[in-house]
Amino acid sequence: MTRAGIPLLAVLSLAGCAGLQATDTRSAVQALTAAGFQAQPADTPEKLVQLRLLTQGKVLWRPQDGQIRYVYADPARCKCLYVGGDEQYLRLRRHEAMAVNRFFAEEVRGGMTDWGLWEPGPR
Repeated sequence: MTRAGIPLLAVLSLAGCAGLQATDTRSAVQALTAAGFQAQPADTPEKLVQLRLLTQGKVLWRPQDGQIRYVYADPARCKCLYVGGDEQYLRLRRHEAMAVNRFFAEEVRGGMTDWGLWEPGPR
């Protein structure tokens, strides 16, 4: 990673920490898996306790062995921790951005919203 990339990554991680606050855990897990995050099971009582203490429904970053690791706790569904590095995290954010862009492109093409209702009217 270049020196110029570190500030960018820091900004992305701060912006992205709240990114996967999905009410549908399945869609969050699908996005994490598609981005290359690996599920690590909480296969000991100690790991399960740590897993339950982590903030759920958010991608968080943690330093590990001199590197940044991104984690997503899923104690209810798989009793596992999804873990990825910089590459997986950036892939996750790109997928999210593409999904948002598709949503707005479909909204504009579909013409389902009457934007005229939002024009300022006489006061």
